[in-house]
Amino acid sequence: MGEQVSDGGRKTAKAARTAAAAGPASAKKAAPARKTPAKKATAEKAAEKKATAEKATAKKSAGKKAAADKAAPARKPAAKKASARSAKKAAPAKSSAALKKAPAPRKQVVAPKKATASVPAAPAKTVAAHPQGESRTALVRRARRINRELAEVYPYAHPELDFENPFQLVVATVLSAQTTDLRVNQTTPALFAKYPAPEDLAAADPEEVEEILRPTGFFRAKTKSVIGLSKALVEQFGGEVPGRLEDLVKLPGVGRKTAFVVLGNAFGRPGITVDTHFQRLVRRWKWTDETDPDKIEAAVGALFPKSDWTDLSHHVIWHGRRICHARKPACGACPIAPLCPAYGEGETDPEKAKKLLKYEKAGQPGQRLKPPQAYLDAGGRPAPPLGAG
Repeated sequence: MGEQVSDGGRKTAKAARTAAAAGPASAKKAAPARKTPAKKATAEKAAEKKATAEKATAKKSAGKKAAADKAAPARKPAAKKASARSAKKAAPAKSSAALKKAPAPRKQVVAPKKATASVPAAPAKTVAAHPQGESRTALVRRARRINRELAEVYPYAHPELDFENPFQLVVATVLSAQTTDLRVNQTTPALFAKYPAPEDLAAADPEEVEEILRPTGFFRAKTKSVIGLSKALVEQFGGEVPGRLEDLVKLPGVGRKTAFVVLGNAFGRPGITVDTHFQRLVRRWKWTDETDPDKIEAAVGALFPKSDWTDLSHHVIWHGRRICHARKPACGACPIAPLCPAYGEGETDPEKAKKLLKYEKAGQPGQRLKPPQAYLDAGGRPAPPLGAG
């Protein structure tokens, strides 16, 4: 019995030890069964808390967002109002600037309209040949054709100062400044009758000469010139008029124009006489744009052979005195109208233009008291003497 108890006690102790050793593991195994409900409850509670927190956070963020959304419209209108105000403020500045700048474009727009409107105002000019872009060869041909046409119109063209020798011609040419050839021709007969030679005029009383030359205008200055050149002829050239340009221009009152008149008509040496008529016409015809007489002489002389210079001067001057006047050119009666770039500057109606013609073209006397026979044969009439009715 005792052994059983002891064995049993041993077994019981052993079992107890075994149970004690196995206790923790079994406890661990049993724990999940016991602790599962608690963990679930805890997890649920935690999930609920988390969900509640998330909801709260969502609500807070939604509230903030809503507040931001509500605030945004309030801010935007303010910005819009500010921009509208700035736009309104800027608008007057732009409009005022536009108003200030407005006159400039208006002027630029109006000016071309006036310019274009003025073009058809003178259609007559388009009838004649226009020299814009005209080549040098074309200019030479047109200029020489004009001279040929004028030679047919004025075959009797000649110097319109009365003279019988070179001395009378040089004196008459000096006196023709600032007056007409007709007035000089009416004055010189009395002068040359009293002082026929340079020696006579060089020794003349200035007051007596002034009285004779009074009708020509500027008579004191002209008296000084003719007496001075007479003295120079006596002292330097033996009382003879020199036949060289460089000698003639040394005489008092004698320039290149006067010298070429004397050389061309008293000595038969070619020269171009650039008087006021010549200057006006060659510019109208676009032969040159120069205004200085010496430059005009060089430019026109280059267009013609030297042998044509003297007659060319007569043709141009005669045309300027009879038809192509300074203020009212008789364009409607002009024989070279198709060749003239300035056609239309004067009267283009033929009947009205005929009334503007002068001297023999209008049936009036010429400028010379003693004209050449060829002029008289062509129907020209001599001018009346000074004082004649």
